[in-house]
Amino acid sequence: MQRANASHKFVWYNRTHDEFEDLTRGKTVGQAEVRGRWLFLPLEPGHVLVLGECGGKVLYHTPGSKVPKKFHLYVAFDDESFLTATTQMWGAIELYEHGAERERQYVKDMRPTPTDPEFTFDYFCALIDNLIQGKKRSAKSLLTQDQLVPGLGNAIAQDILFRARLHPKLPLADLALEQRRALYQAIIDTVHEVIDKGGRYDEFDLYGNRGGYVRLMDRRAVGTPCPVCATVIGKESHLGGSIYTCSGCQPL
Repeated sequence: MQRANASHKFVWYNRTHDEFEDLTRGKTVGQAEVRGRWLFLPLEPGHVLVLGECGGKVLYHTPGSKVPKKFHLYVAFDDESFLTATTQMWGAIELYEHGAERERQYVKDMRPTPTDPEFTFDYFCALIDNLIQGKKRSAKSLLTQDQLVPGLGNAIAQDILFRARLHPKLPLADLALEQRRALYQAIIDTVHEVIDKGGRYDEFDLYGNRGGYVRLMDRRAVGTPCPVCATVIGKESHLGGSIYTCSGCQPL
């Protein structure tokens, strides 16, 4: 295993190059697990490779493949195949003794994700009730800030809010019970559809194949008719990013 052949100040490692190599030599790859934006890859016996919050590509290369010009992690296997991880934005690439990864910041206190059994409608309502006791929040902030719902981000939040027929700027405290139910169901349905289709179209799987989920509400939708009511899709800024809305389906 090797660390980066290209520098990137927003990639965080917890081991030196030599430690990565020494601690992983001769290990066997176990069953990977994902929670929110964190991927856990057991290297048995004894260690777990963690890729967290990484925006980029994790690719498997068959024997004889050309090594990418740029990578932030390179894992070689006995059969001469290899794995590379390349971060485009930011992320953690860290190696832990088995069990210690669960104590890492952002992992230790991670809330239930939409694929967890604990993510029930009652839990969702309790989360909202707790949030509205503090600072004012919008519907978008619930989905995109502080990992209140782990694994979600601004890109997929746009589709969730459109499906729920909620404007991103709608105050969280103003959500009626049926709106909460619509938002909860939109989260569940959207997340599972993305998973079933192998990720978003702008993401890639382990073999370099694009995902099959095409977002409804993104920059390409601006100026086009809403697929439901034909109102022209608009764009504006909110909470440091763009939002895409249909004024007919998502009135504020």
